[in-house]
Amino acid sequence: MSIDSIDTTNQHTDAPTTLDLDRVEAFAGQVAGDIGTVFAGATVYIGHHAGLYTAMADGGALTPEEVADRAGAHPRYVREWLGAQAAGGYVEYEPASGAYRLPPEHAAVLADPMSPAYLAGASDGMAAIWAAAERVATDFTLGEGVPWHEHDPRLFSGTEELFRPSYQTFLTSEWIPSLEGVEDRLTAGARVADVGCGHGVSTVVMAGSFAASHFHGYDAHDASISTARRRAADAGVGDRTSFEVALATKLPDLGFDLVCFFDSLHDMGDPVGALVSAREALTSDGTVMLIEPFAGDGVEDNLTPVGRLYYAASTLVCTANGIAQGNRPVLGAQAGEAALRDVLAQAGFTRVRRSAETPFNLVLEARP
Repeated sequence: MSIDSIDTTNQHTDAPTTLDLDRVEAFAGQVAGDIGTVFAGATVYIGHHAGLYTAMADGGALTPEEVADRAGAHPRYVREWLGAQAAGGYVEYEPASGAYRLPPEHAAVLADPMSPAYLAGASDGMAAIWAAAERVATDFTLGEGVPWHEHDPRLFSGTEELFRPSYQTFLTSEWIPSLEGVEDRLTAGARVADVGCGHGVSTVVMAGSFAASHFHGYDAHDASISTARRRAADAGVGDRTSFEVALATKLPDLGFDLVCFFDSLHDMGDPVGALVSAREALTSDGTVMLIEPFAGDGVEDNLTPVGRLYYAASTLVCTANGIAQGNRPVLGAQAGEAALRDVLAQAGFTRVRRSAETPFNLVLEARP
């Protein structure tokens, strides 16, 4: 890309503006690359749903025809798809043989649902976010919000797939043990609330590790609650889990030893109200475990690839839902620890500490 000249006028002063053309060209290249990344994201969605990554998961060098045969796909589509994957560095191309290879490290991200690094299933969320883009753009003027339940259903499955690897990897091995005395209580038998449980991944993971405890999942989205019940039954933990449609600000049960918010508080229109409800639902020595996306306290702290992902998703989903639920206030997915501590304090929690973290999550322990 080469730009020889640009004539522009400052719209506020009508004065001519001199542009650094090298900088214009470099930024235009960056945006073109980002558009290419968006297009490539659709090929990830196709690779996941058409079984192409699974077909290449053994790491062998395969021609397009061999990949197509394994996946039961049209070879001409597959050849073009493989070109896109190779250009993006997702697969390796061998010019001498015309074959393509999915490295085992990439297969852990794209083809192995049990891997802690698995992300291919999260591409459903990307598709759903694009489906919502026009409505959210319109709502920038209206300011009415876009409720969670009105999104494309792929958002719900994509969210499940995005967070499931972290919950399976860290929840019972690191996060719960980081809380003071909580692991012992769960082992002995406790009552646990999972607020904003979605499809119940976090609930099921906890129930699978602590057979003496009972886990109650709450979510305002009835379709997600139905899915959570199926997930629990399929995992064989239906006897120690229950799921109910309920607002976070009006938990129907009391006497919990542990109340959890897994990547859900920042989506809510009244986070203080939700935390007050959690505090009132706790036993006298109970604990709140708050898991939120990792973020620093200032925008400048979050200008990273992870911050970019979370800010974008928050614009189209989290903030939109929070506005729809009342905007009192909307935290957003990059709230940061200081803002989280502030809403906890407003809700009456006096003892708060960061008990664990990952590159993607903050874990806060809170007690009244």
